[in-house]
Amino acid sequence: MIAPAQMQAQGLAGAYLSGSSASYRSDYKAARHYFTLALQKDPDNSSLVQNAMLAALGMGELDAASELARRLDDPNHVNQLRSLILLADALRMEDFERAAVVLADAKEGLTPILSDLIAGWIELGRGKMGAAIAAFDAMDTPETLRLFGQYHKSLALAAVGDFEEADRLLTGDERGSLRLSRGSLLAHTQIMAELGRKDEALELLDSVLRGGQDIEIEALRAAIANDSSHYNYITTARQGAAEVFRMLAGVLAGPDNQQSNLLYVRIAQALRPDNGETTLLVADILRALEQNELAIETYATVPIDSAHYLDAEFGRADTLVQLGKGDAAVEVLRSLTRSHGDNPRVHMTLGDILRVAGKYSASRAAYDQAVKMIKEPARNHWFLFYALGVCNERLDNWPRAEMNFNRALELEPNQPDVLNYLGYSLVEKGLDLERAQQLIEDALKARPNSGVITDSLGWVRYRLGKFEAAVEPMEMAVELLPDDPVVNDHLGDVYWKVGHKRRAEFQWRRALSFEPEAKDESRILLKLELGLDEVLDREAKKEVQTGAQ
Repeated sequence: MIAPAQMQAQGLAGAYLSGSSASYRSDYKAARHYFTLALQKDPDNSSLVQNAMLAALGMGELDAASELARRLDDPNHVNQLRSLILLADALRMEDFERAAVVLADAKEGLTPILSDLIAGWIELGRGKMGAAIAAFDAMDTPETLRLFGQYHKSLALAAVGDFEEADRLLTGDERGSLRLSRGSLLAHTQIMAELGRKDEALELLDSVLRGGQDIEIEALRAAIANDSSHYNYITTARQGAAEVFRMLAGVLAGPDNQQSNLLYVRIAQALRPDNGETTLLVADILRALEQNELAIETYATVPIDSAHYLDAEFGRADTLVQLGKGDAAVEVLRSLTRSHGDNPRVHMTLGDILRVAGKYSASRAAYDQAVKMIKEPARNHWFLFYALGVCNERLDNWPRAEMNFNRALELEPNQPDVLNYLGYSLVEKGLDLERAQQLIEDALKARPNSGVITDSLGWVRYRLGKFEAAVEPMEMAVELLPDDPVVNDHLGDVYWKVGHKRRAEFQWRRALSFEPEAKDESRILLKLELGLDEVLDREAKKEVQTGAQ
């Protein structure tokens, strides 16, 4: 019989190990659950508190994280995560006196860009504008630190209504512009509108859009155009602090920093929960950490009246596809066609998801709807016509597919994907092989290390009877795409034609090992049994018989 104390120890160990495993996987929901169980058995264990605190913040639960942080009260030990959480809690409560104390105690443990910028916003929150400006100006070296300091100084000036000086800073000087991000663009154009420079603001926004779509920027443009715009980018010290944490997550973006990025952006979200751009960044980082279910939940929190709602729904649908839930993703997009059906991006995205799923007829219908809505296609719409061409080619409507590909090339003349797909399709259909070779060669010039395009070049030379010239590009294509069944199959055919029959059989067997499509598999097996010449002869005879009928 196991003693109660032993049972408790085993329960503690099990919860700790499960929590540690979940934390290693960045599974914050499971980690929070198991470390909470462990703390019930050993509430004074500082290591458990630290882990539970990390999991809570990873989940976006600043209240729970703050409560845990207050348990770690060791004046002789500076805990960076604890300091961040207590600082965030004070900023969220707009208790700037407490925030100043926490920052002073923790400053050595925080990155200078974070502590210096937050110091400026704390001074603004305390009503000390002069001290705030001095804090931002003290960030003078290196140059990167100076740029961020001056950018936040401009935001602080705009927050108190000094738009002239904010505009001067954002415009920049001989050392360059302070337009560091999309956010600085939004802030600066709002400031221009406040200063009566409406036309200049509209021109700047138009230069960014350039035929593209950005709902938030389009809404701002409309507001400025009809004189209903008012500055609201950063209006309080709390919002300014949120911008610091959100900005840091962007600056530190990279595969090795995702966990710290998530903690920064979770704090930004707690300080400014209604900021849709921050919510999208949280979801994107969760996806990078392979926490897709949590990312889906996060996307779903963006309200329908937000300028970021469509991007959130697109992200949710894409994540569902990533999880293998294609039907659920299609339903998300179908719902958007009912609520936001006047936006061509909705139909284009629906078409993309259906096309990837191989539902070419339904995908074509969605793309056709988008084309009808775009009266004057811009350069960036090349992909729409390319994708439409792919659907028509798969549906055996070659005349329309070729028209779509040519339209895509009118919009983006040297686009390698379009050049290659059009060229390869002509090769497969035995049409205008000389043009096909030129298209593929042009595609390869634009993207010389593409295995797909290199394969196309070898294959068009093969179809033109230039067997010796086909060997080098086909061998290179196999080096670039060693596990591709089609590329290995093609190399086998080329080898056969130049008399290397054993090499050909080896490549065909390699192609079979990579699970080709059923029709390709049966043809490869037939080539191994009869040889390529006999297979081609049978296919030619069958084609003649079919034509005679």
